Amino acid sequence: MKSVILCALAAVALAAPQGYEAPAPLSSHARSVDAPVIAIVRDERVSGDDGSYNVDVETANGIVYSESGSPGVAGAVASSGRLSYTAPDGTPVVLAFVADENGFQPQGDHLPVAPEFPHPIPQFVLDQIAFAEEQRARGIIEGAPREAPSAPSRSYGQPL
Repeated sequence: MKSVILCALAAVALAAPQGYEAPAPLSSHARSVDAPVIAIVRDERVSGDDGSYNVDVETANGIVYSESGSPGVAGAVASSGRLSYTAPDGTPVVLAFVADENGFQPQGDHLPVAPEFPHPIPQFVLDQIAFAEEQRARGIIEGAPREAPSAPSRSYGQPL
């Protein structure tokens, strides 16, 4: 038994990584021609002792990012910001967001929008709701007043 444990420990030790080598930086030859390096025009970052922060970044190709945050509810950080850039087809894109105790809430003209409610309710659905209300009123389905558990059902086997 001891030899099995010793062999298992030896196998684990041999399988462990022997060291970490950081990847070499990309040389200018390894960079893709389609992915040029874009200069950062502005990069301002300010953090407060209370956990608040502000970030403002702008790139040479017109991307502008701004975010600010501060401690929110239950130690979480509440933040808000804005990102703007020009899409490949030339359309300007602006995304504003808030991230707080209510989750991430993005806003932008480019985002999909759910259909407005109330949408038309099909007649078969309205008929089914009316039928369920009828049954509930007659005590046939859940949500209706119930008799005491010891009493037998009076509606079992009876026509509706």
